[in-house]
Amino acid sequence: MHLSEKEGIEKNSFVVTGGLGFVGSALCIELVRRGARIVKSFDVQTHSPFSPQLLQNGVHLIQGDITDKQDVQKALRGADCVFHLASYGMSGKEMLQYSRVDEVNINGTCHVIDACLDHQIKRLVYVSTPNVVYGGKEIVNGNENLPYFPIDDHVDPYGRSKSIAEQLVLKSNSRPFNKKNGKCLYTCAIRPAAIYGPGEERHLPRIVNLAKLGLLPFKIGSPNVKSDWVYVDNLVLALLLASMGLLDDIPGREGRPIAAGQPYFISDGSPMNSFEFLRPLLKCLDYDLPKTSLAVSHALLLGKIFWVFYSFLYPWLNCRWLPQPLILPAEVYKVGVTHYFSFLKAKEELGYVPMVSYKEGMAATIAYWQERKRRNLDGPTIWAWLFCVIGMSSLFAAAYLPDYGPIPFIRAVHLFFFPSMLALKLMFVLAAAAHLGEGIYAWNLAKRIDPANARGWFWQTFAFGFFSLRLLLKRAKK
Repeated sequence: MHLSEKEGIEKNSFVVTGGLGFVGSALCIELVRRGARIVKSFDVQTHSPFSPQLLQNGVHLIQGDITDKQDVQKALRGADCVFHLASYGMSGKEMLQYSRVDEVNINGTCHVIDACLDHQIKRLVYVSTPNVVYGGKEIVNGNENLPYFPIDDHVDPYGRSKSIAEQLVLKSNSRPFNKKNGKCLYTCAIRPAAIYGPGEERHLPRIVNLAKLGLLPFKIGSPNVKSDWVYVDNLVLALLLASMGLLDDIPGREGRPIAAGQPYFISDGSPMNSFEFLRPLLKCLDYDLPKTSLAVSHALLLGKIFWVFYSFLYPWLNCRWLPQPLILPAEVYKVGVTHYFSFLKAKEELGYVPMVSYKEGMAATIAYWQERKRRNLDGPTIWAWLFCVIGMSSLFAAAYLPDYGPIPFIRAVHLFFFPSMLALKLMFVLAAAAHLGEGIYAWNLAKRIDPANARGWFWQTFAFGFFSLRLLLKRAKK
């Protein structure tokens, strides 16, 4: 399919559900660039890091809930094409919220389909997931002929709900509009690989934060395990080509559109081991990649333990103080079992060819994260935190607190290493003075090389001493 880059876009109106997200915002901006008349971003959020850029490009920001039928009906009115990206439960704590996952991914999709039929919107592009056919069993260079993974066998509600939603979307293809006028709705589904790029806020921040804290203790599975990734610009291109593939008024191609009722796998076409994929990024950020490996069976056991533990914390899953689980079963399958897919069908039918290679995409992603790290306060690992907090607290307790509870035991342990209480108190005073001196030095140094975070460097170095100061010295050296 060879069409103008503005075919079906110029002078048309679009709605992007989940439009304040990473992919949704990039899609909105590209639609504007290609001459769309109106672009609406429909999202439950009122603001995101991408909001200012969207507003600068003239995108209409509509706040609403995909699970509220009236919100959806209102947002989609007047659209010529809808890109349905909104979803919930892809990773982390969200995966355990079964009811919300189904409500957003299944009910929300039904509302979108109904609104398209009510408002006579001819094109609906649904963003799905490879998990509709993958559930932990190896797939090598799979294609769209693979059957759906059995609904009851999914290990997480996200894959199950997205499978149901995709089937609803594809079965709605060619459904006549509610106002009988001889026209109908055309639908297709895009199944993107794991998405990356500058500004991605779901996978990479979680991985980078774990590496920063020293909480990436092991790889999972064999080094030969491979999976797909897709750079954001490549995915946006695929989505636009899919919308063109639903046009039924192209001269010489009138009738059923080529993409109608079809699913498409989309990737960069460079399957690789997930940990090798991340190596250049973590290396450039001076974070360590784990050297030891954990068998998939053992990682699954660990994931199930986290699943059970966090299930008991269900009422607090949305609380910011509750950290993300280290790993969950579905995430073990994502990184520990080979599964990658061919985009040949998308190439032949839509004309999709990745325009950004893995090397180019990773270079842009690394540059973004290096700048992000430069702007923010860098901190020590969790082990340094624990060493300093526990060490200084126990030293203070042994030196100055009265005998109560565990204090006599803590004092006895310290006196095993120090000759007297006077020496113990003197050690605490010297340690506190050293931390204060290091904090003042860090503050003066940061005022020259990182003035925006100078106060943060002082307090962090005062608390953690050389563990923090060495990070600032490394930044000064660079």
